[in-house]
Amino acid sequence: MTRTFTRQDLAGQVPRSVFGMTFVQLAEQNENIVAVSPDLMISTRLAEFVRQYPYRFFETGVTEQATVGIAAGLAACGLTPFVCQYAPFVSMRSCEQVRTDIAYPNLNVKIIGTHAGMSPGAGGATHLSLEDIAILRAVPNLTILAPSDNVQTARAVRLAAAATGPVYVRLVRGSENSLDLYASEEDCPLEIGKAVTLHDGNDATILAAGHPAVQESFQAAELLERDGIHVRVLDMASVKPMDREAVVRAARETGAIITVEDHNILGGLGGAVAEVLAEECPTRMTRIGVPDTFVALGPSRALYDRYRIHAPAIARTVIEFLKKK
Repeated sequence: MTRTFTRQDLAGQVPRSVFGMTFVQLAEQNENIVAVSPDLMISTRLAEFVRQYPYRFFETGVTEQATVGIAAGLAACGLTPFVCQYAPFVSMRSCEQVRTDIAYPNLNVKIIGTHAGMSPGAGGATHLSLEDIAILRAVPNLTILAPSDNVQTARAVRLAAAATGPVYVRLVRGSENSLDLYASEEDCPLEIGKAVTLHDGNDATILAAGHPAVQESFQAAELLERDGIHVRVLDMASVKPMDREAVVRAARETGAIITVEDHNILGGLGGAVAEVLAEECPTRMTRIGVPDTFVALGPSRALYDRYRIHAPAIARTVIEFLKKK
C-alpha cells in the first residue's frame, strides 16, 4: 500500500511538484493512468513520471486544443488521462474542447491547471488566469478543486483520480506563503462538495479557496482574534460542487460574509457564494480579489499585496466591513 504524504514529506515543495510526486504514486497503483501535455512536461512536474513510464506519456507539442481532444479520445478508450497545462491556456484556449470533448460526454479526464491566478507574476495578462473558475464553473459535469497547501494538494489530486468524470485541479506556480494548514493527508478532511472549517468564530465568516487566499485568510483570522474579533474561516477547496449547507450555516450564524480569492471577483468563488446566499439566505457580504481589470506587471507577492490578498489587508477589510453594520 502506497504511503500518503505528511507536511514533513512535502516541506520545501511547490504545489505542482507535489502533484508530480503524487501522480507517480497514482501511476504505480493504476496502469490506466496516462499523462498528456503540450510541451509542458518540466513546468508541470511530469519528468519523474515520464522517466518511469515513458510509454504512458503523450507529448503533443504546443497544441493546447488538440491536447484536450487527444485526452478525450484516450478516455473514450478506457484510460484515465491527466491533461497537464497552464491554467489560463486550458481554460481559455482549450475551453471549447474541455466543454464539448470532455464534459459533454462526461469523460473521465483530469485537468491539472498550473500557474493559476496571479502566481506567474511578471508573466502578464496572457499568463495570469483570473477567469478560469468563472469560465469552467459554468461547464456542466466538471468538478473544480482549488487546494490551499501542499498536503491538501496531494489529497485533491488523489480525489480527482478516484472521482468518476472530469475534474479540474487548480494549482499556483510557486509557494509565496509556506504556511502548513494540514498535518498529513490522513488528517486532511477535504472531500468533494464539502467545506473545511479552519478557524471558528461567530462575528463574521471568511470563505476562501486556493493558495494563497486560504492561508492569508487563516492568518487574518488569527490577527483579528487578538483584537477580540472571532472570525470563522472556511476552506472552500471544493469550488464546484460547493458546500451550500456550510455557506448558508455561516451566513445564518455569523451574519457577515467575506470571500477571498486569487481570481477576478466576477464569476469566481465570490460569485458562487453570492448565488447561494441570494437563493437561500440573503446576507451582507463583500468580496476580496481582483476587480474587473487586467492586473499590472510585477512579482506575484506584490500583486497579492496590491489586491489585498494578504493577511493584514484582509483583517482590515473585515474590521471596516463589520463597522458598517
